[in-house]
Amino acid sequence: MAAVNRVFAAQLAGLPVFGPDGESIGKVRDLVAGLRLDQQPPRILGLVVELTTRRRVFVPMLRVTSIEPSAVTLATGSVNMRRFHQRPNEVLVVGQLFDAYATLAGSDTRVTVVDAGMEPTRTRDWVLAKLAIRERSSRLGLGRRRSAMQVLPWSEVSGLGLTDLTGQTQGAAQLLMLFDTMRPADVAATVRDLPLKRRHEVADAMDDEHLADVIEELPEDDQKELLSYLAEERAADILEAMDPDDAADLLAELAPAEQSRFLELMEPEESAPVKRLLKYSSDTAGGLMTPEPVVLTPDATVAEALAHIRNADLPVALASMVFVCRPPTETPTGRFVGVVHFQRLLREPPAEMVASAVDSQLPALRPNATLAEVTRYFAAYNLTCGPVVDAEDHLLGAVTVDDVLDHLLPEDWRETGLHDITGVIAEETDETEETERA
Repeated sequence: MAAVNRVFAAQLAGLPVFGPDGESIGKVRDLVAGLRLDQQPPRILGLVVELTTRRRVFVPMLRVTSIEPSAVTLATGSVNMRRFHQRPNEVLVVGQLFDAYATLAGSDTRVTVVDAGMEPTRTRDWVLAKLAIRERSSRLGLGRRRSAMQVLPWSEVSGLGLTDLTGQTQGAAQLLMLFDTMRPADVAATVRDLPLKRRHEVADAMDDEHLADVIEELPEDDQKELLSYLAEERAADILEAMDPDDAADLLAELAPAEQSRFLELMEPEESAPVKRLLKYSSDTAGGLMTPEPVVLTPDATVAEALAHIRNADLPVALASMVFVCRPPTETPTGRFVGVVHFQRLLREPPAEMVASAVDSQLPALRPNATLAEVTRYFAAYNLTCGPVVDAEDHLLGAVTVDDVLDHLLPEDWRETGLHDITGVIAEETDETEETERA
């Protein structure tokens, strides 16, 4: 392994992982440490690596040949491709140590762990030798407190045993700072791997918008678990912050009484589109669609259309197309005129009206179109987004390709990934992994 004196977990999290020939394997998401009964620093057992398939696997430290500021490189060899599962004597450094409360050894001074540094030993092991801690010290004016940051040896901080971490209530500030650099799908995978108590602490600390984004990316069972944990009023707020089609999919899995209760708690203008979606089967165009595409009237300008799809909060698939309708522009709209493709907008003068660029020849989907029909429609017309129109020519919403793929893939695709990475990462026997993590 390349000579490295100390590596902090916050620096390591998110680094790309490469094989010996430079092939991309995935990204580092956490470090796994084995806790000890004495005060000696825990040994770093390995890394939690998220593959390009989004499956998270355990990579033993013996497989790591170099750690650099920009990447981690693995040696040739085999790694168990099963999804990573934390064992009773293990702790996730990022997921569980960050924001943990502790005390300075030999005193009652309370501190918070904000980072952890691992160092190599003479035996080629890595140990969690240093902790970056923040101490709450003397008060300043107006009731503010000054936070003092220190980096101390593991032995000088107490209260970080497995029992301590399991029983205490942690904050989540440091973990949320890491989440700011990650996509919602990656945050969801991290949250899913956390112990249940820690997952709830993170959910409590997240704002509604971010938590809604994360819940949309979780498997169904984890979505329902988090929704049941939250207070009813906050759960309703989260449902309001979710995309209506995702909220409808989640509510459709709940008992009728629970579904009705959440719909009552939601604001009427937020629950109305969700109620409309719940009328359709989840495997039809009506059940797949979002009721909030970009809708403009024929006299809107190309400049206005480009301004709408430039919105950073608009999903990429929805930004590929503008829907032109007679008023009202809220779904269900007035008469559907047609669509304007994003590329066509780029070729038109900004002051031109969108009516002059409308593609009125593209067929529309009916809300009762089956998943198979929707799939053929997208393939036939090379689309990432398509209109859903009723028998009276009112635009009801739009289906996007990501929702189609979500329903075509196996139910557990978010948990298992789609395929294995061959080459440096390959299937290995359980006995080898048991030895390396012993």
